[in-house]
Amino acid sequence: MTLSRSSKADEIHAAGDWARGVLESKHKARETTLAACRRTIQACAASIRAVHREEYDTAVELSAQAAAHLAEALAAVEQHPDIRHAGFVHDASKEYAEARMTLAFVRGDPLPAAADLGVEVQAYLNGMAEAASELRRYVLDLLRRGRPERGEELLGYMDEVYSLLITVDFPDAMTGGLRRTTDALRGVLERTRGDLTTSLLQTRLLAGIEASREAPTT
Repeated sequence: MTLSRSSKADEIHAAGDWARGVLESKHKARETTLAACRRTIQACAASIRAVHREEYDTAVELSAQAAAHLAEALAAVEQHPDIRHAGFVHDASKEYAEARMTLAFVRGDPLPAAADLGVEVQAYLNGMAEAASELRRYVLDLLRRGRPERGEELLGYMDEVYSLLITVDFPDAMTGGLRRTTDALRGVLERTRGDLTTSLLQTRLLAGIEASREAPTT
């Protein structure tokens, strides 16, 4: 028995109604997530700026705001895994991980785990790499303030992160482009090492000159 033309048309219209409903839901989730991800990234950037100014309470507050925005983004795409993995959620998660780890490195806090941050491994590792790169700016600020010893400590953190990341040897599709981020960190690490070494040598040279001037003459 064949269906009448009107019955088939009803099925087609029903399929169309279903498809429009699904796509409208996805579109709403996408728009909500995009806005929340933008707010996440903005709060993270502000938090990192506060870290460089050593305004740690402000940095903590801003990172908490970023966490709330990221949670909103993740909730919006909970039923839409295709949107969650479109890229912008990864970017926001990476920025959040970077902000939290930059604060931990500079302030000397325990490094948060991926589970604590609620981010996936790709965002966590890329965020760690970018946090290590962000330390260069702080090290240069320390050199200008005459605090090279603290800079040596942070350079050690950068070196440890790089040493870890070069062992994560998986395809970029699995790591979110970690290889490129690690390569960028290598360049930042070497430039920072050179700047810090030069500053330390100059400091020691000046100290030696001052000591010789103050030494009693016979």
